[in-house]
Amino acid sequence: MRPVLVSDLTTAARALLAAPYAQRMKLAAGMLQAADFGDRYRRRFGQVHAGFGDGTIAAAARKHALAIEPTLDDMDYCACLELVLLQLMARRM
Repeated sequence: MRPVLVSDLTTAARALLAAPYAQRMKLAAGMLQAADFGDRYRRRFGQVHAGFGDGTIAAAARKHALAIEPTLDDMDYCACLELVLLQLMARRM
């Protein structure tokens, strides 16, 4: 997976926000896995994978419906941001 930027986090959180609550954990893990696969493909073949993107979380997230970005006083959006961060930390441990 390529280095994570704030835009990756917010785009992934928007994808999670657009998804039903019960599917968010699986979707978050899937986006990180897709970003990892996309980056491996890009490094190996020198081009972007059509299905998994360029190895960024944002590219993986954009394959899903995205909610309009709310402000940070939206607790559901904050929970989605937290979920992305927790998934990232779990992968790094």
